[in-house]
Amino acid sequence: MNDYPRPVTRAGHVEPVPRRIRAFLGAHTLFDTVRARYVWEIPHYPQYYVPVEDVDAGLLVDEDREERQPLGTARVHGLRAGEETRPGAARVFTKDAAEGLAGLVRFDWEAPDAWFEEDEEIFVHPRSPYTRVDALRSTRNVRVELGGVTLAESSAPVLVFETGLPARYYLERTDVDFSLLVPSKTRTACPYKGRTSAYWSVRAGGRTHEDLAWCYDFPTRQLLPIAGLVCFYSEKTDTYVDGRLLPRPE
Repeated sequence: MNDYPRPVTRAGHVEPVPRRIRAFLGAHTLFDTVRARYVWEIPHYPQYYVPVEDVDAGLLVDEDREERQPLGTARVHGLRAGEETRPGAARVFTKDAAEGLAGLVRFDWEAPDAWFEEDEEIFVHPRSPYTRVDALRSTRNVRVELGGVTLAESSAPVLVFETGLPARYYLERTDVDFSLLVPSKTRTACPYKGRTSAYWSVRAGGRTHEDLAWCYDFPTRQLLPIAGLVCFYSEKTDTYVDGRLLPRPE
């Protein structure tokens, strides 16, 4: 059994977004709205649905076809801005949509070039109003092993608690055995923490284990305590906290 909170929302849940939401396509403002809706298509996080009246109609290309979605029928549109085209990137919900969704547009996340909440860029997907992320300094002893080989050990970790995910243990670089780590070109992004600045694979037991550790040199301001620290996947390594081996998360 997981030892961390699970998402509390259900698919189909809808709430108003109290923030100004903008998206850009090239040099063009695709939309600028204070009337967006959070729509949970899955329980873990929402998507933005935007009133079609707040979208630059000159960037929408009606593809003259409809799709039946779980929340109703949607008319499929592409995007075009100068030489930039994004076919099938937007769905405008019609009159038979779930309550409150008719006339709203759902954009594929990768279609715009950038998304903003107020004046802060966001990544991967919208931040859920029901997700809490805390970065807490601790004096608990954390040791990370792989196949009996110690990769890192620290008594000054920063623990990150994020709703729906296992706790993450961020450790000072001086507490990590970098002789076992191999730099990777992988980079990822998180809506709550920002973009990673480095990943490492681990060379142990006669083989290389890909992308087991990462860091954020420039995290979002809410997660500044993890800046420059290294975290290992507890799903793929053995993590001991105060001498107790934690079960690997599912």
